[in-house]
Amino acid sequence: MNDIIEKLTIYFKEFPGIGERQARRFVYFLLQKNPNFTNQLIKNITELKNSVHQCPSCFLFFQGDGQNLCPNCRNPKAERDMLLIVEKDVDYESVKKSGTYKGLYFILGGLVPIVNKETPYYIRINELLKIVEKRAKEDNLKEVILALAISPEGEQTDIYLRQKLSPLEKEYNFKIVSLGRGLSTGTELEYSDGQTIKNALENRH
Repeated sequence: MNDIIEKLTIYFKEFPGIGERQARRFVYFLLQKNPNFTNQLIKNITELKNSVHQCPSCFLFFQGDGQNLCPNCRNPKAERDMLLIVEKDVDYESVKKSGTYKGLYFILGGLVPIVNKETPYYIRINELLKIVEKRAKEDNLKEVILALAISPEGEQTDIYLRQKLSPLEKEYNFKIVSLGRGLSTGTELEYSDGQTIKNALENRH
């Protein structure tokens, strides 16, 4: 395929929630912008890949500042006996903005499909089990909060995580809870306002 418009359309279609028509609109939008705009876009994308890193503990992307761990994992004021599990970085941002939760986080990286035997390829289950055990041993972990989308995939992931975490829950005597009422069915965390997230956290069960 030699048509650059088609090539870029295919790339933009890789973005979440972007279809063929929207992807093509992005391409024509760039064609209409002045060269300075596209040059700055290229520069910022390059800087994004060079300066943003992923925390090896919670898997959150963060601006590199010479530190190995993200600011939240390094925060001495964080309540280290609590661990909140979210699907993706934007969910973390939504919870953070609500100002309700003061503990540590873990970015799961996805949700469990309804019918699929290759679950470890969709979520960071092995990494999660290691982190939970580490927190249980070092920080006297008391609570693991499953903050996932209220959807079939989110519910499937909730069930799967409870099954996998159950042996550790029994061994180290911590609680596994899920977000309570406040989020309506079909809701993704990233689209919920701060008050809704606050209500869901306060009513976790």
